[in-house]
Amino acid sequence: MTEPTDDTNPDTSLDINERHRLRMARKKAVIDAKIASADKQVGIIIVNTGNGKGKSSSAFGMAARALGHGMKVGVVQFIKGAMATGEEQFLRRFPDEVSFHAMGEGYTWETQNRERDIVKAQAAWEMARSFLRDPAYGLVVLDELNIALKYRYLDVHAVIADLLDRPVMQHVVVTGRAAPQELIDVADTVTEMNVVKHAFKAGIAAQAGTEW
Repeated sequence: MTEPTDDTNPDTSLDINERHRLRMARKKAVIDAKIASADKQVGIIIVNTGNGKGKSSSAFGMAARALGHGMKVGVVQFIKGAMATGEEQFLRRFPDEVSFHAMGEGYTWETQNRERDIVKAQAAWEMARSFLRDPAYGLVVLDELNIALKYRYLDVHAVIADLLDRPVMQHVVVTGRAAPQELIDVADTVTEMNVVKHAFKAGIAAQAGTEW
């Protein structure tokens, strides 16, 4: 019968620590090689999609990160706009660094007017295009664009053409559920956020600072 390992034994602890050191040394060599081979500098398209929480939160976290690096940020919110969000109120404190445009009128089940939603989405895309043509903007956040594409308020192929024609060093973050496959195919980084638990299902209302 094998005796249980006693991690408090000095000899055993030294053995565990040495194995850990060797394992991390091997891992570092692999990671360093991958970093060395990733030598391209180019603007990327990031898509945050899925039914889980955090798509817009991640995008606005990247906006804060970009500001920290002295980059100019352009934000267009599709669908959203009926209520002021925390991210809008915060980012409007930096008018010289952030151009923020909330151009929707609320969730589609609230507006219930497809024709008007289409008009608003098209106006929002024109604003987005102005950012996508301007190399002064290092990061463009297109919040809930996927929803406008899902309901075909915008033509996905025209949107993709504008995204691919943007300045070479400009980054774009697109958020929203149900990202179309065409957008996923041209994106550089795609994250699908899934639900494990959500407070709303336990009867807890959406709250300032966490949901809006």
